[in-house]
Amino acid sequence: MSNNNGGEIGAFFAGFLVGGLVGAAVSLILAPQSGVETREQIRQKGIELQSKADDTLGEARAKAEAVAADIKRRAEELQIQSKVILEEGQKQLATAVEETKRAAASVGGKEAEAAEAA
Repeated sequence: MSNNNGGEIGAFFAGFLVGGLVGAAVSLILAPQSGVETREQIRQKGIELQSKADDTLGEARAKAEAVAADIKRRAEELQIQSKVILEEGQKQLATAVEETKRAAASVGGKEAEAAEAA
């Protein structure tokens, strides 16, 4: 599950960056302007891309933390359920052992009575 999400997030992030760079290059080619304006525009686009990348990374991190918290919660629930099942099994085993002891004692007592009677 996490491997698949990580791949999707990585692919999205890579596509996002490539798209931003292609868009910036096309806008520079199609809009003739002075060198100062071009450098300023490149700087602004760089700032915008950095901001968008930070936002995307923050969202990905938040999703990863949410998934990790959900997995931890489910693991804790499974641990509790396993403990309950184990305790029930131990109780059933203890009951079966006691019944076996009583049955053995009863059979042993009958054999002793039969031996004395004989």
